[in-house]
Amino acid sequence: MNVKLRNIGPKSAAWLRQVGLRTREDLAEAGTVGAFMKVRRAGFKPSLNLLYALEGALQDCHWQDVPDARRVELVQAAEAAIALLPPPRGRPAAAPVTTTHHEEAAAPAFALFDDDRHGGSAD
Repeated sequence: MNVKLRNIGPKSAAWLRQVGLRTREDLAEAGTVGAFMKVRRAGFKPSLNLLYALEGALQDCHWQDVPDARRVELVQAAEAAIALLPPPRGRPAAAPVTTTHHEEAAAPAFALFDDDRHGGSAD
């Protein structure tokens, strides 16, 4: 961001610049969830604090003052958008985990030293 916005620190501002959001107008046009998703799709790993900070920046309030009901709406919208993203490149999508149980075969009984060849006694 070239413009100083409330709640947007240097790291968040750098992420926003890198995804083409340079002004408050750019941010308003993308919307809170849209801007968050642009950052995420660019490969960054934003936390929900960025989501709240973006909303606070657009509403000109501290991010902690974003009402709980609005936070829930934002998280639900972000989760829905994240669910539509393709899996990360280079990693296959996780497959269901299955557990296979094997019966243990009885171990053969044998002596460590069955005669004097190894220096033990047969007593």
